[in-house]
Amino acid sequence: MTRWYQYFKEFLKVFLIFVLCTFFFYYGLRLMHEEYENFHRYDQPGGNAVEVFQPEDTHWLDRLSIFFRLGE
Repeated sequence: MTRWYQYFKEFLKVFLIFVLCTFFFYYGLRLMHEEYENFHRYDQPGGNAVEVFQPEDTHWLDRLSIFFRLGE
């Protein structure tokens, strides 16, 4: 009987530690999600930002040939 009691006691310890760790992990992920949910990554940049890319007005056949040559 004492052996079963020891097994049950060890199982209960491991189970409680697992449940507590799962609880903290879940609520930690929820806190991180709430923090980054309102973070707008695609807002217009502030300050002296300069647009780097300016599309060229090229013919579509020229773009197609560049695509096939360079694999762009």
